[in-house]
Amino acid sequence: MSDGDPRNDPSAPVPGSQRANLARLGPALQHSLAGLRAAWSEAAFRQEVMAAAVLVPLAFWLGSTWVETALLAGSVAWVLVAELLNSGIEAAIDRIGPEWHPLSKRAKDLGSAAVLLALLLAGGIWLAALWQRFLH
Repeated sequence: MSDGDPRNDPSAPVPGSQRANLARLGPALQHSLAGLRAAWSEAAFRQEVMAAAVLVPLAFWLGSTWVETALLAGSVAWVLVAELLNSGIEAAIDRIGPEWHPLSKRAKDLGSAAVLLALLLAGGIWLAALWQRFLH
């Protein structure tokens, strides 16, 4: 019989057990979906998702092997990941306060640079694939 303390509840999942790990999947999925909904309010993320909606199916047509297809689609996904992380950094910095601070600017600039590098990587991969397919 339980005394009200969740640690003494025999039906509660044992910490570290597979059942406890599975119990975290629902809340983790809810947090992830909330993050995607929050990201949708960002214009840059919406534009990148729309580009991904075109580019990912195109990757299956353009890629000759599963590796090429994975590189093409994965590079697009990497841009979305970088944008999500950049938005998270910006939200955390904005939470601290509206005043300008050099470290806040640095954090935001670094997040933006990560997005730029992801875009350059994706662009390079796509240009190489197009070159290989049509001009080589």
